[in-house]
Amino acid sequence: MSYIRLHFVRLLLSAMLLLFFTCFGRQASAFTIVVTEPQTPLVPNSVIELAARMGYFKREGVNVDFMHVSGTPTAIAALLSGHGDMANVSLQSLLKLSARGETGIRAVASPNKSLSFMIVGRDSIASLSDLRGKIFGIGQPGTLDNTLTWQVLRHGGLDPKELRVVSVGHPHSRLLALASGKIDATTASIGSWLTLPDKKGLHVIVSKDAYFRAAPVVAKVNVVSQTTLAEKHDQVVKVTAALMKLSRLFAAHPQRWAKAMHSARPDMPPAKLQALADAYAHDWCVNGGLDRSELERSAELLAASPSFKGEHPAPVEAWADFSIVNEVLGRIGLDTEAAADRQ
Repeated sequence: MSYIRLHFVRLLLSAMLLLFFTCFGRQASAFTIVVTEPQTPLVPNSVIELAARMGYFKREGVNVDFMHVSGTPTAIAALLSGHGDMANVSLQSLLKLSARGETGIRAVASPNKSLSFMIVGRDSIASLSDLRGKIFGIGQPGTLDNTLTWQVLRHGGLDPKELRVVSVGHPHSRLLALASGKIDATTASIGSWLTLPDKKGLHVIVSKDAYFRAAPVVAKVNVVSQTTLAEKHDQVVKVTAALMKLSRLFAAHPQRWAKAMHSARPDMPPAKLQALADAYAHDWCVNGGLDRSELERSAELLAASPSFKGEHPAPVEAWADFSIVNEVLGRIGLDTEAAADRQ
């Protein structure tokens, strides 16, 4: 057994012990969605938890339970061990698993293709070219936001090697470091940016739309195990249908997302939630968000990053299953008015 496989097995066994206690007492009949955020996130994949709050899963006739875990490795372990049925993970993580021979996980939909990243920095930095020699804060090398940001920089004619890169940690920590003058620029989601209380002396260098145009990558996907896909096919369809229907509601009426999020996140001022709702108006995956050509292009771009270190993901059929989205669209129809970036 290779070191990578052995390491993964150890992670799996450790996670299973944790999950045994986490899951004790859960309803056996529930369809369990594994989430890695401690609270409802300020991005479009919030639709997953809002669908439960707003009764969309119940309307489809599926009983959904949530399991909160600390990160993607534990979420994947939960799926493979049978403790969880679906998880929202980065496409990059899924591709790395496929490159290392894991064939038990499939992407079945995407509730939000873009993570709404932006590059923000000090007012003295007017454009990407002004970043040369400046201190750029990242989380960890090779993470998704780091990989995409380097693509954005290269697209703008800037070699990341021309930056002074420092690992700061969580996006919130990076923004605080930026506000205090410890770094000159960083990557943050629009949600994180709006929650920063004092933006004096700071501004957006690359907007979320410009960022996505430079790095048009499907960032997050909903994944299930092949076992779940076979044994709980109808439930996977119903969950996906609920998410697509709610996404269509939010796309047509952005204020409904702001209202729902205010209930889920009372810590956020309504005005900021409405600003986010307006920013996300064209980001909802009203048709499932699983386009073959987009996935293949995304896989090619992500696999070219240094974090893959020569590993090559398997063909798209080995890690994506289009049958669920196709079945849902067969039932509810295609949203033909959706913009190209909301498929």
